[in-house]
Amino acid sequence: MKTEKTSGWLKASMCGFGLAALCATGCQVSVGGQTLPSPYYLDDDVQYFAPGPEFILSQEAAAMEAYDAEQELQGP
Repeated sequence: MKTEKTSGWLKASMCGFGLAALCATGCQVSVGGQTLPSPYYLDDDVQYFAPGPEFILSQEAAAMEAYDAEQELQGP
């Protein structure tokens, strides 16, 4: 009889701890088609990446154009 009582308490306490852990964590949730942020999104650090050039190989293109111009000046 005692093992059933402690087993019930153990199950209840584990469920309680699980519920408390679930409520204590913040994560994104989808409700009715909306993605809602975690409750801690205001405390998150924001990372900003400055926009770079749209054409990544601009230096290489400039070097190729300079080479072509130099070859035209030298002639055949």
